Amino acid sequence: MKIVVIGGTGLIGSNLVKKLGQSGHTAIAASPSSGVNTITGEGLPEILKGADVVVDVSNSPSFEDEAVWNFFRTSTSRLLEAEAHAGVKHHVAMSIVGADRLPDSGYLRAKVAQEELIRASSMHYSILRSTQFFEFAGGIANAATVGDEVHISPALFQPVASEEVVEVLADIVTGNPLNGIAEVAGPVRMPMSEFIRYYLDATKDSRKLIVDEHAKYFGTELNDDSLVSDASPRLGKIKYEDWFKQQLVKA
Repeated sequence: MKIVVIGGTGLIGSNLVKKLGQSGHTAIAASPSSGVNTITGEGLPEILKGADVVVDVSNSPSFEDEAVWNFFRTSTSRLLEAEAHAGVKHHVAMSIVGADRLPDSGYLRAKVAQEELIRASSMHYSILRSTQFFEFAGGIANAATVGDEVHISPALFQPVASEEVVEVLADIVTGNPLNGIAEVAGPVRMPMSEFIRYYLDATKDSRKLIVDEHAKYFGTELNDDSLVSDASPRLGKIKYEDWFKQQLVKA
């Protein structure tokens, strides 16, 4: 199959392209750096010619509310239109577990809008919602830092290794369209504050962790149901502590 991966140079996209290629598929990474722009439409007709599946794992360059809303709506609309014209058989998109439960987050509202555009289109589709990746720990800590304090919610969190997300995504991409939503999540639920505490301790980071139930994540406060799977997800097997030890060995 010819599979075009929009956002194919990012964490998930690049590893998905590699995995699909190893399985014998023609997987092409598409991004603005390769001349494909889903906002302007530049390069789309050429890259989609003969494509069987399009996977959208792209992300907004800005997380500001209006910018991210415009990105996902414009990009998704233009992409779906181009796919229909090219005769693409299957549209696959990455989304976020809990996006529909956190309407106060501008970013997550935009992801829900993206899902709605896909469902309303004429395309056969699959949407994979994932919990947050292990790789996000440092970014979460940095975004929550005030001075030398890191303010983190104690709400339950179910992080997953990105490599296991790629495995599930590859299965979906090479299978029949779900015309629905699937979920992938980590094997262990834990307070987000403990997830970040482990990261700070393991990296010998001197910042002080402040457990704060009013701390915001993507612009919204969390509760124990916000970011954990409530469906029947594909559960990863890799535990955070084991994954992190491997990262330290690689470093």
